[in-house]
Amino acid sequence: MARYTGPVCRVCRRVGEKLFLKGERCLTPKCAFERRQNPPGEHGASRRRRVSEHGLQLREKKRARAIYGVLERQFRKYFDAAAKKKGVTGTYLLQLLERRLDNVVFRLGFADSRAQARQIVNHRHIRVNERRVDVPSYHVKAGDIISWRERSKESTYYKTLVEDLQRRPLPKWLTLDTQAVTGAVIGMPEPSDMDLKIEERMIVEFYAR
Repeated sequence: MARYTGPVCRVCRRVGEKLFLKGERCLTPKCAFERRQNPPGEHGASRRRRVSEHGLQLREKKRARAIYGVLERQFRKYFDAAAKKKGVTGTYLLQLLERRLDNVVFRLGFADSRAQARQIVNHRHIRVNERRVDVPSYHVKAGDIISWRERSKESTYYKTLVEDLQRRPLPKWLTLDTQAVTGAVIGMPEPSDMDLKIEERMIVEFYAR
C-alpha cells in the first residue's frame, strides 16, 4: 500500500501542531517544529490569511491522515465504509483507523511511532493469533492476541524493548502482558481513547459537501 515518504516535519508545520510523527525525537530539542513553527513554503512566515470553514475541515482531514499515515484514497475508503454503518459515522471512522495493526503495535509500545510500527509489521515481526500478518492496514478485532515472531525475539531491538516496554499509557480497549510481551484487544476504541484529539465531525462535514 502506498504511503507518504516526504518530510513529516512539514506536515506538523502545515497543520500548526506537533503530531509526534517521529516518535521520541519529537520530545527532544532536535524536533524541527520547535525551531520553525510557521507554515512551510516561501511565504509561510508572513502568511496570515483567515481560514474558511471548508479550510478548517480540510485541515482536520489532513491532520487525521497524517497521524495515521494514510493517503487520501485509503482514507476515503474508510470514510465510505463508516458511512454505511448505522450510528455515528465519525466514531466508526476513528475506530477503523485505530484498529489498524500498525496503530495497535504503536499503541502497545512496540514502536516509537506509527511509521516505525508499520515497518515492523511489513518486516513480518508481528503475529496475530499466532498467524503471521504483514499488512499494516489489517484490522484487529476483539479477542485478537498480538505477539512477536519467535525469531524476532533474538534481535537487539526486541531485547531493548523488553527492558523499557510500558512507556506510554494504554487505551482501555487494549491490554499488555509485559512478561510475555503480548497484547490483547478486549474491546472497541472510543473517541476518548485517542492520544491526539481528532474532530471527526469536521471530517464528516468535509465529505458531506
